[in-house]
Amino acid sequence: MDGRRRSGAHDVLIRTARRLRDDSLARNSLLIMATTVVNGGLGYLYWMLAARCVPASEIGTATALISAATAVSMIAQLGAGHMFIQRLPGAGPARWSRIVSGGLIFAAAATAAAATAAALIVPRVAGNFGFLAGLPGLAALVCAAVAVTLTTLLDNVYVAHRAGHGMLVRNLAVAAGKILALLAILSLPGGGAGWAEAVLLSWTLPTLLVSVLTVIVGPGRLRPGARLRPAGIRSELPHLWTALTGHHLINLAQAGPAALLPVLVTARLGSDANAHFYLAWMTASMLFMVSPAVASALYAERTNAARAGVGRAAVVVLALVGAPALVLLAAGDAILGMFSAGYAAEGGLLLKILVVAALPDAVTNLAVAHWRSRGDFRRCRRLNAVRAGACLLLTWWLLPGLGVTGAGVAWLAGQTTSALLVAALAGRQRFGRQRLGRHGFGLRGLGPGASETTSGAVAHRRRQGTATRAVGEPVPVHLEGEKDRQRAGGKPGGFQ
Repeated sequence: MDGRRRSGAHDVLIRTARRLRDDSLARNSLLIMATTVVNGGLGYLYWMLAARCVPASEIGTATALISAATAVSMIAQLGAGHMFIQRLPGAGPARWSRIVSGGLIFAAAATAAAATAAALIVPRVAGNFGFLAGLPGLAALVCAAVAVTLTTLLDNVYVAHRAGHGMLVRNLAVAAGKILALLAILSLPGGGAGWAEAVLLSWTLPTLLVSVLTVIVGPGRLRPGARLRPAGIRSELPHLWTALTGHHLINLAQAGPAALLPVLVTARLGSDANAHFYLAWMTASMLFMVSPAVASALYAERTNAARAGVGRAAVVVLALVGAPALVLLAAGDAILGMFSAGYAAEGGLLLKILVVAALPDAVTNLAVAHWRSRGDFRRCRRLNAVRAGACLLLTWWLLPGLGVTGAGVAWLAGQTTSALLVAALAGRQRFGRQRLGRHGFGLRGLGPGASETTSGAVAHRRRQGTATRAVGEPVPVHLEGEKDRQRAGGKPGGFQ
C-alpha cells in the first residue's frame, strides 16, 4: 500500500512538473510568486532584525524615507516597465539594446530630478518630513529612489522575456544582501542618532549593486548580442511619451496608493506611527504582490501572442494567496509580536483588514491586465483612478480618528469599490453580449464569456489595423510590431 502511495505521489509530481513546463503562464506566475516569497520572507527577517535592534523612532524615519523614495520612483518611472513588456519580445539585439538603455537612463534621470524636487519641497509643507531637509536627506532620497526605479524596471525586462528564474535569482541576491549589510552595520560600535541612516544604507546599497551587476551581465543572457549603451536612445523618447500618457497613468493610479499610504501616515501621525503601520503593511504585502505578479505574467503572455485567460489567472492567484491569507488571519498578532509586543498591539487589527482587502485587490488587478492587453487604456485609467481616489481621500480623513487602522479601512474601502465596479461592468457587458450576439457584434468586456482573444467586430477591425482608440492612446500590444514595420518602410527588423 505504501509503495502504491509513493508511486501515485511520484506520478502527480511528474504531471505537475510537465504542466508547469508546458504552461508558461503558470510557470512564470509561480516564479514571480517565488520572487515575492523571497522578498517577503527575507524582507520580514530584515525588518525583524532592525526592529529588535533599532528604536521605533529610528525605524519610523527610515521607513518613511523608503516610502517617500518608492512614491517618487513610482511617479518618475515614465511607464518604461510596461513598455519593456510590450516592445522587447521579438526585438533584435540592436533595437533591444536601444529600448532598454533608453528606458533605464531616462527613467533614472527623471527619478533623480523628482527626488531632488521632493527633498526641497516636502519638508516645507509637511513638518514630519523634516529629516529630508539638507544635503544628507536629499542624497539619501535620490539614491533610494533611483535604486527602486532600476530594480523595478530590470524586473520588468525579465518579465518581458518570461524569464522568471532570472528575476528570482536577482531578487534573492538583493534580499540576502540587505540582511548581510544590516548585520555588518549593526555589528559596528556606536548607535543612537545614526541608526536611521545605517538602516537606510543597508537597504539601498545592495539594491544598487545588484542592479549595476544585472545591467552588465543580464542583457547578453536575455538577448544574445545585446549591450546597453547610450547611443541612439533619443529615438526612444516618442515611445516613452506614449508609455507615459498611457501605461504610466494606469500604473500610477494602480500602485500609487500603496506607495503613498506610508507617506500619508507619516505626514498625519508622525514617524513613530509609521513604524507600526509599515511593519504590518510589509507583512501583508506578500498577498498584495501576488495578483500584480500574475497580472504582469498574463500581460506578458498575451504580448508574446500566447493564449491566456483571466479565469486561469484567477485560479493561480487563489491558489497562491489562500493559504498565506489564512495563516495571517489566524496568527497575525503572533507574527507581529516577533517584532515586539508594541507592534502587535498597534498593528494587529490593521493586518487583518489588509488581508481581507487582498481579494478585491486581485479582482481589479486582473481586470486591468485583461483590458490593458486589449488596448482599453481609458477604462483601466478610470477604474484605477476610482480606487486610488477613494483610498487616499479616506486615508487622509480617517487617520486622525482611527490611527493607523484608518489607513487599512480606507484601503479596504477603495479595493472593494473598484471590485464592485468590475463586477458591474462584467455583468452589463455579459447582458449586452447576450442581446447583441445574434447580430455579430463583439464586446471588449470582462466576464464569463471573455475569451483569450478579441472577438466579433472588434477583432475584425484590429486585423485590419483600424481598431478605434482616442488620440494619444498607446498602441495596443498586437499593433506594436506593425507600427514599427510601417515606420521602417515596411521591412521587418528595419527599425534596428
